Parts: sequence; C-alpha cells; structure tokens
Amino acid sequence: MKFDTPATTNPIDQLKVIGKPLDRVDGPLKTAGLAPYAYERHLDAPNAAYGYIVHAAIAKGKITAIDSAAARGAPGVIAIVTYENAGKLAKGNFNTAWLLAGPNVEHYHQAVAVVVAETFEQARAAASLVKVSYAKEKGAYDLKAAKASAIKPGKGEKPDTAVGDFAKGYAGAPVKLDMQYTTPDHSHAMMEPHASTASWQGDKLTLWTSNQMVAWGHGDVAKTLGIPKENVHLMSPYLGGGFGGKLFVRADAIMAALAAKEAKRPVKVTLARPVVFNNTTHRPATIQRLRIGATRDGKISAIGHESWSGDLPGGSLETAVLQTRLLYAGPNRMTAMRLAVLNLPEGNAMRAPGEAPGLMALEMAMDEMAEKLKMDPIAFRVINDTKVDPEKPNRPFSQRKLIECMRTGADKFGWSKRSVEPGKVRDGRWLIGMGVAAAFRNNMVMKSGARVRLDSKGTVTVETDMTDIGTGSYTIIAQTAAEMMGVTIDKVVVKLGDSSYPVSSGSGGQWGANSSTAGVYAACVKLREAVAQKLNLTGDVQFVGGMVSAGSNKFALAKAAEGGEVVAEDTMEYGELDKKYQESTFGAHFVEVAVDAATGETRIRRMLAVCAAGRILNPKTARSQVIGAMTMGAGAALMEDLAVDHRHGFFVNHDLAGYEVPVHADIPHQDVIFLDETDPISSPMKAKGVGELGICGVAAAVANAIYNATGVRVRDYPVTLDKLLAKMPDYA
Repeated sequence: MKFDTPATTNPIDQLKVIGKPLDRVDGPLKTAGLAPYAYERHLDAPNAAYGYIVHAAIAKGKITAIDSAAARGAPGVIAIVTYENAGKLAKGNFNTAWLLAGPNVEHYHQAVAVVVAETFEQARAAASLVKVSYAKEKGAYDLKAAKASAIKPGKGEKPDTAVGDFAKGYAGAPVKLDMQYTTPDHSHAMMEPHASTASWQGDKLTLWTSNQMVAWGHGDVAKTLGIPKENVHLMSPYLGGGFGGKLFVRADAIMAALAAKEAKRPVKVTLARPVVFNNTTHRPATIQRLRIGATRDGKISAIGHESWSGDLPGGSLETAVLQTRLLYAGPNRMTAMRLAVLNLPEGNAMRAPGEAPGLMALEMAMDEMAEKLKMDPIAFRVINDTKVDPEKPNRPFSQRKLIECMRTGADKFGWSKRSVEPGKVRDGRWLIGMGVAAAFRNNMVMKSGARVRLDSKGTVTVETDMTDIGTGSYTIIAQTAAEMMGVTIDKVVVKLGDSSYPVSSGSGGQWGANSSTAGVYAACVKLREAVAQKLNLTGDVQFVGGMVSAGSNKFALAKAAEGGEVVAEDTMEYGELDKKYQESTFGAHFVEVAVDAATGETRIRRMLAVCAAGRILNPKTARSQVIGAMTMGAGAALMEDLAVDHRHGFFVNHDLAGYEVPVHADIPHQDVIFLDETDPISSPMKAKGVGELGICGVAAAVANAIYNATGVRVRDYPVTLDKLLAKMPDYA
C-alpha cells in the first residue's frame, strides 16, 4: 500500500480498541519469567556452551601476538577464536569499527578473542589466561583538543544550512546572546546487556540476539560472516531495552556465531556489563555554540547554532543542530556541524540522537535570552513560534501545537507562582526553582510490512519482524489488528522479531509504533478484502464484534477460514507528503527542583510533560515511554557522564557503579498530558512517535530550574554540586 495522500476516515477511527489504555499483552509472560531473552534459549539450543570475550586492552594500535596455549589447556575449554582462525570476515553496513579486532585495534575493549567452555565460569577463567601483546599507537581522545581539526563530513545529514544573512542580522540585533554549552558522552545503560545464542545446522546459522532492527541485523550478520542471507535466521522476540544501543549488530552476535561454528555446538555469549560501555556504541559528547539576536520586544532576528562532535574514522555526526533549524522563527539563520576524529569507542544513536543533546543547549540559551529581554521564558518562546519550516517557508507543519503544550503545562504546573528573580524561594534549607523547556523531535516514518492470518476459530495472527524493546509493540500491534478485523484483543496473536517474517520498520528513531502499526493496517486491509471475497460480500463491508456483514448478509468472521487459513500480506510505503509538509512532534517539559543551600545537592520535586504527538495508540504504554524518557533526561541533567581517560582512550566509569543513572528516589513525581491530536499527513494511523520526544528538552528544563532556584548557571552538563558550590548564594 502506498500512502501518498492524507488519510481520510478509516476503520482505525472507530477507536473501539485503538486509543484505549490496555495492559501489555506480553506482560504476563515477562512478569512470570516465561518470555525467553536471547541468552535464555535453553529449549531451542540445548547443550549450549558458553563463550567469553577477550577485549582489547589498548585504544589504538596493533596486535603483535596472541598466546592462547594456557587457555586451551584450561578445564572445560572447547575452542578459542581469534582473527587468526576466524576466517575471512567483512564489516557490516552499520558498523564503524570491525567487530573482531586483528591485527588492528580501533578502540578500547574491541573484541580480540572468544573462549568457549562448558560453563560460564570456565570460559571466564580461561579468557583471563589469553595473553595478547600490542604495539600501541598514539590516538586522539579529547574532543576539546581535537575541535580545531574537526571537518565538515561528506556523508550523512547536511552539516550546514543558511537562510538570510546571519552575520549581518546578528551584528545588528539590539539584544544578543553568545554562549558555549557542552554535553558529555552518554551510555545507553539498558537493563539487558548485549547477548546472543548461536547454533549451526550445516551451513545455516540460527541466531537469537538482542537487536532492535531485525532486517538490518540479518543483513549485517550475513555480510560480516560472508554467507548468503538465506542461510541466516535471526530472531529477537524479546529485548530488555535498547535505547539505540542495539540498533546494529554488535560483537556478541558475531562472536557467538564464530564460536558455535568452531565448537560445533550451540554457544551463548553475553557482554559483561563492564565492557558494554567501551565495546558498544554511546552518545558522543558535543561542544555547542549558540548565538541569538533579537529585537527589544523579543522577536528573534538571527539565530546560529554550531556543534562539534567526534567519532572513529568513517564515523558520523551527533546532529545536535537539527531542532534549531525548525523550532523557532527568525529571518537570519545559520547552523553548522563539524566532526573530529577520536579514537574512542564508536559514537552512534542513543534515544533522540541530535535533538536530545541539541535541546540541552538550545533550550538553556532560550532561557538566558529571555532573561536578557526581561521576558517570561514561555512568552519568549510563544512570540517566536512558527507555523512553517523557517528554512523552507512554503512548507507548513502538518500539525504544530507547541504553544498549546506550553500554556497547558503552565496552567497545570502552576507556572504563575514561579519567582522571576532567581534564588528567592526557600523551603527551610532548600532553594526552590521552576524550569521549562520546549520538546521537539521530528516524526519519521519507515516502510513496514506484515502478514496476517485468519483461522477457523476466528483468531487473527500477525507476523512481522518488528521488535518490542519494552515499548509496547506487541500490544499496539494487537490493538491495530483487533480494530481492523472487528475482534477483541484476546482474539489476536502477535509474533515479532523473526527474520522469516515480513520486514518491518523496526524499533528506532521514534518511528516504530506509527510505522509498524501502519504496516499491520495495510496487511489487514488486504485480509478484509480476502475475507469479503471468501464470503461473497460486496459494497460496504463491516467488521464488527467478530462478525462480517454487508447489507442484510452477516457471517461470523471465522466462517471465511472454514476451508483453510486465510492469509494476507502487505507493506506500507510512503510517498512525498514529507516534502510538502514538515512532520514533527512537540511538547513542553516543566520541572521543579530543590537545591540544598549548604551542599548544592539537587533534588527533583516534580516533573510534567505535555506532548502533542498525533493519535496516541495506547495512553498507558505511551505514558510509560514518556516517563521513562523524562527519567533519562533527568539523568543527563544531573549525573550521567562517561569520564574519558585522555591518556589511554577509554571510558573510566564503565559499569553501573561508576556510571550513575537515576533511581526511584531521584524521581518522586511525574505527570504526562497528551493533547488531543490526529495527524492525517503522518500515516493511516494518524499517529506519530512519542518515545523520544519525552527526553527532548528535559535536561534543559532541569538546568533552568536549578538556575531559577540558585541563580547559578551551569552550561557544562551534568549540573553537579561541585559546579554549583562556588557561586551559590550565602547560606543563612
């Protein structure tokens, strides 16, 4: 099915199942421990051996020798694989670095070998006996030091844009801001580490892995191993979180496959938590410069946003200026991004890549500019709202309710009680402040397919390689099929995460919910047609309450499958509506903090997100996504920081003891409001994504609240007490 004209009335609009806050259909399996994750395929891969990876102890250089003799003689050892006996390997389309080092080492903790043994403990013990010798080479590990050498990349997102005359507009502005902001490297730190179980049957590989994008992973496993795609069966039905860190095949999958081939039996491999941080991807640090010029009545006349980030050779930008191209009006505009070569582990997508760190800077700068103008921060944002793409004024937004988000949130949160003057509200020893920030994330849609089956019991089964990374995909896909076929949700079975199923959008970029359900919608349209044909129904055919009717003719849905299963398959593809309309999601984040006047300790007291993100397919799962994203944003504001050892090129705090993330006590109260919105430009579902919108702007709202509480502006994230103490108001 081709979606190239705005959606009109369709069966989804009945909202009998769609839009309801239903419990997750996979919840009982997960809470009972019956949902098998990648490392737990005991029945599918019996007698599995255990693989333990040996990781590089340098960040850049060459392997000069690998001595595995002692390891091979250790108890229980079955096999050892290194680049010397792995056979010819390739690099996947989505990998910047090779997943198996040798002889070159590209980053710290890059996989060097895998030791296979009868038990996990034996494999781990033997791995410690593998002696690897290196010739170290000088690397670049400091973004600040490498900034001057950063270049305009020749691939990926357009690095520079310009509208009007920024230099002239900025120079002539009566009120100006010119500030630098920095964001550190971040880790996904998902609950389930990367894990895989591999089994070979002749030349065919079955791989259970934790991967967000099954089709991408399927292709890259085949390419890396140099075997036909049809010889790879990749399955990822359950994931314990990903946040972008499992978009691409990682070392666990490839090393499990190599180990199983060498051992001639199934092998399971997981990345130990302390190596996940350096072996896999992370959100790269940024240095950002914001310049804003405005008239004295608050209209932005010039806005410029520059960003620098780093990655391995051949890597990509952290696209931190994207939201600035679209969020606020202003006739004179400039954005620019530059990429430095760093020999740190690979930088790549993490929840809301680009916008999340970009808004950490932009939305702080907007507050600083509002203060210069002596304007309320919300009023300043409202006066600079735009209904069209500022860089392409002939392209309107399909929907844009930023002002409504701001005003709704202000009313709900009690914004009018905020002190205009910082550092003036106390509650005992605590300084109290409120902060706000706009939320913005582009709405992307991806081609997505599905297969639907109707059996003689009236059960509808959906098959698609879509994944559920904790987001609720199983549930909203079941709701979509139930709505389309006129059945209750208990009559729908959903099967996900299997490369033998039709290729879906996968989970990433906030596109998964809208795109995957649109693919199910398309397949169900085909199934409805097939059912009508089976039952000889024409005209206005209705699917309601497990029955199918047209005029005076009425049949049970199951009757269509009396002679055998009815199967339909289709893929939703998209035309060029995105060229005519700018499709984005919007929101507003409100935060109240308390800062200890003596110690600088910050405590979040309450948080509110107001979101405008198209039709909300399931308010319960959507709310769960948003509060989780708000929690991640709080972590980015207050604590998350991968500390780089600039001498040896690795992240020092590479475990959950040293890399701090929020816990329950850090997040006392959260509230979420979804505005009533449908977007017929987006898809037949009239929905958009929401899982990444929820993180966008949160950190800035927290930082702005801290400033309102203390009068101390910290522009280098995270906002930790050591950065506050020297400038705190006198304690009394």
